[in-house]
Amino acid sequence: METVKNISKEFSEDEITFFIDSDLSKYSTMKLKAKGNLFLVHNEEALKKLIVLLNTHKLNYQVIGWGANTVLPEQLKSILIKLKFPFDKKVIDPTVSEYHLPASTPLNIMTSVAQKHGLKGWEVFTGIPGSLGGAIYMNAGTNLGEIGDLITEVRLLEPSGSIRVHKIGSSDFSYRHNHFVRDGEIIISARIKHRGIDSSISQVIKTYLEKRMETQPLKEKTCGCMFKNSQVQYSNHEITCRAGLYIDIMGLGGFGLKKDLRISPKHANFMENKEMASRSDVVSLIDFTLNELEAQYGIQFEKEVQISN
Repeated sequence: METVKNISKEFSEDEITFFIDSDLSKYSTMKLKAKGNLFLVHNEEALKKLIVLLNTHKLNYQVIGWGANTVLPEQLKSILIKLKFPFDKKVIDPTVSEYHLPASTPLNIMTSVAQKHGLKGWEVFTGIPGSLGGAIYMNAGTNLGEIGDLITEVRLLEPSGSIRVHKIGSSDFSYRHNHFVRDGEIIISARIKHRGIDSSISQVIKTYLEKRMETQPLKEKTCGCMFKNSQVQYSNHEITCRAGLYIDIMGLGGFGLKKDLRISPKHANFMENKEMASRSDVVSLIDFTLNELEAQYGIQFEKEVQISN
C-alpha cells in the first residue's frame, strides 16, 4: 500500500486520478462488490510513466475499460487502470474514411456519431456497453457484424514503456478474440474506418436498439453475454449453438443459486445482479450453468466474460 501511495505522488491530478483502497463496484457494469486500487489515467505520457513504475516495483495491474465484460473480485490484488484520454467527437468528419481514436472512446458515442452521419459499418457498435479498446481486445460484435472488420491499425503500449504499432491483417481477429495483443500490452489507440455514407444507417441503429431493449435486460446490472456461442459439427455441417437459447430451453431463465444473482428471464445468456452479488456468486452460477449444458447437451460452451483475479 505504501508503494502505491508513493507512486501516486509522482503524478498531478491532471495526469492521473488515484482511488486507493476504494469501493470500485461502480467501475463495472454488473456493479459487483469490489474494493481495491484504481488509477484513472488522463493522457498517454502519464500512462507510459505509470507502467514503467509499476513494472519496476513488480506490481500487478490490469486495464478495465468500462468493465462491461469483467467480473471483479471482492478484494482486488492487482491495480485497475482505467483510461480516460481526451476525445472530441467533432473530430469525426464524415468526408474522411478513417479516424485515429483513443482506446477510451465510448462505443455509445461512436454509435450516436454513426447515426448522425450515416457512417456505414459503425452500426456494429449498437448497444455494446464499453470502450473502443475493450471492444478491439475481444473483437466485440453483434448480429450486425464485428469490430475487427473496421480496424486498420492499433497502437499498443509495451511493458517497457515503448509504443508498438500493429497493422491489422486478415488473421488478426476471430470470434470474440484477437491474435496480436501480447502479454502485458495495453491498447492505447486505433485507426478505424467506415464504409461510406448511407442514409439508412440511422434507421438500422434505431430498429436494432429497439429490438435489444425488447429482448435483452439492458436496464439491469449485467456484464453482457456470459458465454460464447459454440460451433459444433452435425451431419458434416458446422452449426452455431446459441448459449442463451440452450440455457432457456433448460428452463434456467430466472434461476439463481442465491437471491442476489440470477440468470436473466429476458435473455438467458445474461446474469443480473439484483442486490450486491459478488465474484464468487457469479463464478458459482457460471460453473453450474456450464455443467448443466454439458450434461444435457454434450456441448462445451466457453465463458465470454473475463473473470478477474
